[in-house]
Amino acid sequence: MVRSLLRVMGFGLVLYTGALQAQESPNGGQSVIVTHVLSAVTTAANQPITFPKNNAEVIVSIYDIAPGAVLPVHKHPFPRFGYVLAGTLRVTNMQSGKSETYNRGEFTVESIGEWHQGTNPGSEPLKLLVIDTVEKGAKNTVVKE
Repeated sequence: MVRSLLRVMGFGLVLYTGALQAQESPNGGQSVIVTHVLSAVTTAANQPITFPKNNAEVIVSIYDIAPGAVLPVHKHPFPRFGYVLAGTLRVTNMQSGKSETYNRGEFTVESIGEWHQGTNPGSEPLKLLVIDTVEKGAKNTVVKE
């Protein structure tokens, strides 16, 4: 699934928004189905999306978050993208107080440099595909002490 998502995204992270021509598979059906998930030029905090200029590294992770779990307040110095594979994610921006909820099949472009907190408000586990773009070797999460 992760490899397929990255192939569809093309990864220069222009989330694929054009039409993709499907070819017939040997059994006569369509071999490729592309579902547009998101096209964005700003983060959830309405900031322009910018990428590391030197030694960029892409890190892809899957987070499994238990029902009711509350992540620590944190921020990201580089772009972070999240795709909800299962469950529900709620992200609250600590500066504005604004909360957004993302359900299965939804994508978020997290704020950069702003304190926020993620929770799983649902009754089922949250499975979140996370894509970070950082300067090589850098961490992308700073936890508030």
